[in-house]
Amino acid sequence: MTEHLMRAALEAASRGWHVFPLRPGTKRPALHGEQTCPGTGGCANGHLKWEQRATTNPDRIQAAWSRAPFNVGIATGPSRLVVIDLDMPKDKGSSDAPAGAATFGALCERAGHAVPDTYRVRTASGGEHLYFTAPDGIRLTNTAGTIGQLVDTRAQGGYVVAAGSLTPTGAYEALCAPEAAPLPSWLQSILRPAPRPAEAPSGPMVGQSRRYADVALTNETRNVATAGDGTRNATLLRAARALGRLIASGDLTRTQVEQALSEAAGANATQSQRYYDDVIRRGLDWSIAHNTPGRRAA
Repeated sequence: MTEHLMRAALEAASRGWHVFPLRPGTKRPALHGEQTCPGTGGCANGHLKWEQRATTNPDRIQAAWSRAPFNVGIATGPSRLVVIDLDMPKDKGSSDAPAGAATFGALCERAGHAVPDTYRVRTASGGEHLYFTAPDGIRLTNTAGTIGQLVDTRAQGGYVVAAGSLTPTGAYEALCAPEAAPLPSWLQSILRPAPRPAEAPSGPMVGQSRRYADVALTNETRNVATAGDGTRNATLLRAARALGRLIASGDLTRTQVEQALSEAAGANATQSQRYYDDVIRRGLDWSIAHNTPGRRAA
């Protein structure tokens, strides 16, 4: 099994995709978190996160995967990838809940395009990952539900499980198309971040507010990363609601908060990353709706 997974990691790296180890049989990073960083080795000059440690170096890959049957994670940002994640309904007994693939197919049809032909992977749950090369000059980040129900994306700050990885519920299997196609322009227009509003003139009060926001972000992410298994979900929801107020005030960006909380929740995770991202999204949506001037929650 170790040799099989090492070959999967080397095959992904040969495509120019940056890989890092996931815990055997799971989708969670096998690397230590910031709170438990020993400050040695590659982290001697500061903690390196999984995205920074991902590599295409065959020697490093062989050394890592010779130690254990790690699953293979692909860091989508350094790999210049945008991956469309077409998930399956969580309630498989519901006959009227469309899968992400059906939702995405309907979206393509409405846009007047065929479903793009590109490298794709069947996930362990029966969903699909559609791989695209990221466009130049545009920084795309992770999304959850922006395109449609059960249709998420992984880009800057995200990762996916590579083909060849194995879990108790099944394997990740490459399906078709040997190469990742460029991200279609019509999908770029959906995923492109909205222009940032012009910032008010800086001053002492603005600087003080931004410093408070930075400290709050650090404290809340630390609380999430160190929360016990029985309290992590509640801690994550409270943190999202607290930081949502600072998004509404313009002191933090939503992308900044989502990425920080997602990474903190993923450290020593007991739930799937998708589950934590959904908690973060719901908490931020609620807080922003209740704290933006002139807006009220429906």
